[in-house]
Amino acid sequence: MNNEKITKRDVDFAQWYTDICRFADLVDYSSMKGSMIIRPYGYAIWENMVAILDREFKKSGHVNVQMPMFIPESLLQVEKDHVEGFAPEAAWVTRGGSKELDEPLCVRPTSEVLFCDHFKKIIKSYRDLPLLYNQWCTIVRWERTTRPFLRSREILWQEGHTMHATEDEAREETLRMLKIYEDFQKNYLAIPVIVGRKTDKEKFAGALETYTIEAMMYNGVALQNGTSHYFGQGFAEAFGIKFLNQKNELETPYQTSWGVSTRMIGGLIMTHSDDAGLVLPPKIAPIKIAIIPIKNTDEVNSIVSEITDKLDSECITYYLDDTDKSPGFKFANAEVKGYPIRIEIGPRDLANNEVVMVRRDTLEKIKVNIDDIMKTIDELLKSIQDNLYKRALVRRDSMIYNLNTYDELSEMAKKEGGFAYVNWCGDVACEDKIKEELGLKSRCIPLSEHRSDGKCICCGKDAVTKIYFGKQY
Repeated sequence: MNNEKITKRDVDFAQWYTDICRFADLVDYSSMKGSMIIRPYGYAIWENMVAILDREFKKSGHVNVQMPMFIPESLLQVEKDHVEGFAPEAAWVTRGGSKELDEPLCVRPTSEVLFCDHFKKIIKSYRDLPLLYNQWCTIVRWERTTRPFLRSREILWQEGHTMHATEDEAREETLRMLKIYEDFQKNYLAIPVIVGRKTDKEKFAGALETYTIEAMMYNGVALQNGTSHYFGQGFAEAFGIKFLNQKNELETPYQTSWGVSTRMIGGLIMTHSDDAGLVLPPKIAPIKIAIIPIKNTDEVNSIVSEITDKLDSECITYYLDDTDKSPGFKFANAEVKGYPIRIEIGPRDLANNEVVMVRRDTLEKIKVNIDDIMKTIDELLKSIQDNLYKRALVRRDSMIYNLNTYDELSEMAKKEGGFAYVNWCGDVACEDKIKEELGLKSRCIPLSEHRSDGKCICCGKDAVTKIYFGKQY
């Protein structure tokens, strides 16, 4: 940690976010404009996310593969809606060594066409289905405006691609993976999300339906934290993918795709962190305990050794700060890094057979008997995880506004953030008007409790559904 101060969250949220990313040693800027260097501590958070999600994917029958980074232009053109959707963000390679390429190569912005090109070769019979693949990789999207984790020209992510014999199986898969994402956000990231379906205007290019998990950041701005797409037979038909069913007849399979990215790290920061630095839920934190000796005495060192041995035996990760920095610097550094629990061990407290524990979510100091250290750690880790979720849920719910008139929606749009929950007629013209005039974009039609109860907030016609609108990253 350097001597610079973190910008106050309520003064300049964007600068506060950037300060957290830098001061917590999560990222650094690279010489390649728009691309970030994910530093070890930031990458460790991503590794934890990968490990948890990868385990869940494999439990549900998926296997990992690796596809090429480059897509020939002719292959990308097979599905026209898809290529048009990604054209503004596509990056192209036109030279190889000293020679012009015979055909431009797109650096993959996503891998649907690569998977379909492969599926066409390996799917022959109903016995080959379902085909449940996943890929952990880097993609490239030529974003004009970038921000660490939220928007970058190079993105670390995961993309699942599956093929099924029936429509019902594919639809079930689409929602099953959405549920895995929802549970991960709630139970590990401690982020409450709204689960729903995107409007036709906002769905993924080439998809029949796109489902999303929408999170609200501390400032009330929406973050799309994961999506799951039902493609139907569109890509399969475009690529001529067929299989023989049990009646020995040719059929076209049904397809899904779903993904999350390092954007979730940005969501963690903007949901939980504060003016002192990063705040991490214990279940995702790479380091759960910071141990800070106050003085280098035999008694202090003995207790430190005893605690670290117990933590090692319980496989609880920790950082022992035995540097020669001042205690105040060490405390501040532990807060900036977001370690869930800080243990301060000094001669004065040891004289009373105690240590001091500080929980990062509230900065509350607790004196703990030496004999109760491990029990208290276990209780605090659970308490912090639960508290972060409940705190985020209360804040989110306080910024959801049930509105009935366009004037109310207009007034809400003047606020810094929040979600408007409104009646909508389903007409894209109303969706466009709200976006163009008020700067609010449709977030999703919730999967539950979305029945309309009145007139469209925009045009006054009979509404067909309830929908969320909000500002977005």
